[in-house]
Amino acid sequence: MDSTAPDRTGNETIMVVDDTPTNLTILVELLGRRGYRVAAFPRGSIALKAAALEVPDLVLLDIMMPGMDGFEICRRLREDERLREVPVLFISALDDPAGKVRAFAAGGVDYVTKPFQEEELAARVRTHLTLVRMRKELERHNHYLEDLVREKVREISESQLATILALSKLAESRDDATGKHIERTRTYCRLIALTLREDPRFRETVTDEFVENIFHAAPLHDIGKVGIPDRILLKPGKLTPEEYEIMKTHAALGAGTLERVLEEYPGNALVKMGITLTRYHHEKWDGTGYPEGLAGEDIPLGGRIMALADVYDALRSDRPYKEAFTHERSVGIIIDGKGSHFDPAVVDAFLARAAEFAAI
Repeated sequence: MDSTAPDRTGNETIMVVDDTPTNLTILVELLGRRGYRVAAFPRGSIALKAAALEVPDLVLLDIMMPGMDGFEICRRLREDERLREVPVLFISALDDPAGKVRAFAAGGVDYVTKPFQEEELAARVRTHLTLVRMRKELERHNHYLEDLVREKVREISESQLATILALSKLAESRDDATGKHIERTRTYCRLIALTLREDPRFRETVTDEFVENIFHAAPLHDIGKVGIPDRILLKPGKLTPEEYEIMKTHAALGAGTLERVLEEYPGNALVKMGITLTRYHHEKWDGTGYPEGLAGEDIPLGGRIMALADVYDALRSDRPYKEAFTHERSVGIIIDGKGSHFDPAVVDAFLARAAEFAAI
């Protein structure tokens, strides 16, 4: 077998740094015969500047050099984010254990003592370049895997959102009077959440994820109406007390359905938000709401936001039992409910965006 046959399998560049011209010549010829690109430098300062311009695949580095020794050159390579992964193979006449320990401590991956055996050096170079190629290949695979995972997560998220909208539309389709109710209320929720995010009291709670989740989960808030009989859901007149009690069960019905979904997908933030909005959007700040009669901050924030968005849209919409109220009258009713029906902070956020509500 020809010992000088090319080793190169890629486009590897090897940087050689040695202040002795003879050593540089020997290394350039040895590596060149094996098909590598070789960049030779007599001083560390020049080599560092060259490495910053074109990152080598491997560095062969002498230790005892004037000005900047090999230890310092290696340390500087490790301090550079672009160069810190480049393997450094020390080649030195220093044969004492302390020198070798310093070389590895500085960041070297291997150490060859001068005078070296050509075949030994060639084998070590080949081994480290193989490791470089494997590392780069692993990085490419990891990036591909990350991209694939992101794509799958996006597909799953889009599928979840499509399912949510489909379920919400199903509930809405049984009550034509609500019209575009779910589209409007999700937008109201986002506006309120974005405003609360600027309030220091809510900054830790109302994150970007919270805003997106409340927007996407808001259409689920009335999903429980699927379980309400048509004679009650579609009744044109006022409900009797018995009928109203049945209507009130839609909050617990919807939340229970989503809780069973959560058992299949534990940790799903979107489903968790849907449960919050569905169960608590009829709770009132003063504790007179349903289904649990919670009061104040015991009501989850998502439920407090959804409560106002839901009522405002109901006020502004035609119903069998009433005509749509004007924006001004609706705002007045919301203000009257501040501190009793609604969280005062949520009302303030609503008032800050009242003009945008009117335009939706």
